[in-house]
Amino acid sequence: MSLFKKKAIIFSALLATLSLSACNSQSVEQKNATGSDAAAGGTKILIATQSPLSGSQSAIGDSIKTGAEYALNLQKEEFKQLGFDLQLTPQDDQADPKIGVSNAEMLAANPDVLGVVGHFNTGVAIPSSVKYETAKLVMVSPANSGVKLTEEGKKSVHRICARDDAQGPKGAKYAKDKLGVKTVFLIHDKTAYGQGLVDEVKAQFERDGVQVLGYEGVTQGEKDYNFVVNNVVSKNPDMLYFGGIYPEAGIIVKQAREKGFKGLFMGGDGIDSSDLIKIAGPAAEGIYFTSLAGDVKQNDDGKKWAEEYEKAMGKKAETYSVYAFDSMNIILNGVKEAIKANGGKKPTREQVLDLVHQTKDFKGRFVNVTFDDKGDNVFADVFVYQYTTDSTKFLGKIE
Repeated sequence: MSLFKKKAIIFSALLATLSLSACNSQSVEQKNATGSDAAAGGTKILIATQSPLSGSQSAIGDSIKTGAEYALNLQKEEFKQLGFDLQLTPQDDQADPKIGVSNAEMLAANPDVLGVVGHFNTGVAIPSSVKYETAKLVMVSPANSGVKLTEEGKKSVHRICARDDAQGPKGAKYAKDKLGVKTVFLIHDKTAYGQGLVDEVKAQFERDGVQVLGYEGVTQGEKDYNFVVNNVVSKNPDMLYFGGIYPEAGIIVKQAREKGFKGLFMGGDGIDSSDLIKIAGPAAEGIYFTSLAGDVKQNDDGKKWAEEYEKAMGKKAETYSVYAFDSMNIILNGVKEAIKANGGKKPTREQVLDLVHQTKDFKGRFVNVTFDDKGDNVFADVFVYQYTTDSTKFLGKIE
């Protein structure tokens, strides 16, 4: 055989090998492109959480994520028996609307994601919900109280907690009727939640004849609020009311006490975090706050649940751990009903959305839920607590 023919044969064999390799490579790429859902036979189901997992509000954000995770973990085996691999995909929205929207776009692009538990901040939830609505991706919030969220006509949006047009007026009436407040100074953090809540409080105080001595806005993330605290001290109101989140509340009350303010301090559910005591120190004692969730440990059954939660998750249950737990269970109930209606097959997002939206008389672990047409829970209540030296004391439901 000539040298030329030998080279030709070797060259042909090399081409065949390269061609086979290319085909195999293309097959792998096609498999990867279809995503893990196809590789797993279409069995994966993802439920997301959206809350701040980093930054100054991460304590509450983590409690939402962990509460939802605990609920999901308890149902994993049941979903496995149905033929599905149930997983949590937690997202850190950093309490930032832009990041929340970016996360929402990513979740909407993943067909395995069938629901979202979140958010914590109304100002993040409102723009993110636009993406959920387009993708027909159901959202159930354990914490968003801003009125606007469910007034925009989005079918995908739901919450199990009360709105600020209930929380604000009830908090103001409690301050007047139970605490004897006659004058008040109002501060908000310029967010959709904080300012919205304070506006509701202000309107109720004015209706009830309580004199509003001041109304000021502060910027989140600052470390010195003496410019507004000095104004509060000079006006000497019976109460300083703050609409915002616990990091700023802790600084404001600490600086106010250092300046000699002797009046009462009150806020909404945003200041409900054990981290407030770390920030404010002894100044935290005596602070009142309204909450959208009751105290899980008011009975033996709830105490047992809290103990099991701490053992399983390695941390104590915070107030919103409880509502995140029930929010996740509502979504998972909708998914199971959709699977059943779909003949045991993986449901579409729209099927899940429809069934969650139709939720009626759902017996959650801690709250009963019936969604109205707007996605609000008709059974939502408002509660009041007070900080002690090292924890919070449940004072009851505000009627």
